Amino acid sequence: MHDPAISALTLADPDVAALVEAEAQRQFTKIRLIASENYVSTAVLEASGTVLTNKYSEGYPGRRYYEGQQIIDPLETLAVTRAKELFGVEHANVQPYSGSPANLATYLAFASPGDTIMGLSLPMGGHLTHGWSVSATGKWFRGVRYSVRRDTGRVDMDEVRDLARSERPKIIFCGGTAVPRTIDFPAFAEVAREVDAVLVADIAHIAGLIAGGAHPSPVGHAPVITTTTHKTLRGPRGAMIMSDAAHASALDRAVFPGLQGGPHNHTTAAIAVALREASGPAFATYAHQVVANARALAEALTERGFDLVSGGTDNHLILIDLTGKSIAGKPAAQALDRAGIELNYNAVPFDPRKPFDPSGVRLGTAAITTRGLGVEQMPQVADWIDITVKAAADGDEATIARVASEVADLTAHYPMPGWA
Repeated sequence: MHDPAISALTLADPDVAALVEAEAQRQFTKIRLIASENYVSTAVLEASGTVLTNKYSEGYPGRRYYEGQQIIDPLETLAVTRAKELFGVEHANVQPYSGSPANLATYLAFASPGDTIMGLSLPMGGHLTHGWSVSATGKWFRGVRYSVRRDTGRVDMDEVRDLARSERPKIIFCGGTAVPRTIDFPAFAEVAREVDAVLVADIAHIAGLIAGGAHPSPVGHAPVITTTTHKTLRGPRGAMIMSDAAHASALDRAVFPGLQGGPHNHTTAAIAVALREASGPAFATYAHQVVANARALAEALTERGFDLVSGGTDNHLILIDLTGKSIAGKPAAQALDRAGIELNYNAVPFDPRKPFDPSGVRLGTAAITTRGLGVEQMPQVADWIDITVKAAADGDEATIARVASEVADLTAHYPMPGWA
């Protein structure tokens, strides 16, 4: 059953309660490899469901537009203080509702409609909000995009430099949503300084790895840092913007009143809890284990003939090109879901297929590491992926069902926050 118990919800709305219970059981039964997902602790779950959701708090601590902030002000201040201490930044704003609004706030703070902005191309592993054409950021600003090298699958810093010199962007984004290699923050900072652009490091995927010392930090290189608070950081669905002191006021004004009204105080509390958890030695051990698991899984997949973009991973994320496996990414992802292995289909660099029917799949090890799986389980996970992909290509549903049963037998031995 769901833990904490949802007895009041069950009485008030059994239909919704049944769906919540079913989702909790689904998360317990599956091997969850979606790179942007994780399991929050029971403490984070409890903080997310408190009476703090009842309170409206437009403004910032000490400068609110509603009365009754005697509790909320110290709560938000606590979350901000913990973010600053954990990441070693001069300023933090914990109010953005999610990663996309956090990124949008940087545009509002440092650019005007029509200005040139630069980011990693979406098909190369970038994010929609880094200036891609279908996003508001690509419609309101002039987006120019850098790529990865065909021979290495890594960001081409020569292209980044040449493009920045020719296009003179106001903002340069580094980071993305399908980047399996270490981001060279110093190199990006050098380019940004040369063209007088604001460098924004989007660390949404790797924030927990940075907090745990398993990935280099952008602090001291990027004056503005955006992140979600879930993914590897293992907090609630929220976001933060961190910066040096010089960029703080513009960012705060962009978040409120520029983009949104009152913050979600229950989320702020859960962020504070997650930041406290991330400051401890156990979290550092976790972050390094995430990377160790990803590398072990990447090695095991390579041994089974899978083609990994960039040849492997430095973080939690693996991107697989299935072109040589006689199956596209979408049917492979759907078959793996039926087999109890949850990931997402994804474009790969220079993908000849369409975005909704791409050649690849993306997976990550943050959630399974939270469950307690280690490097010794990664060959088995890779074997199940291999068996399922072959079965899907052959239309062998019996084998897929067998794998699902074996996966459920494994996950039954690993506890999950949120399910008792």
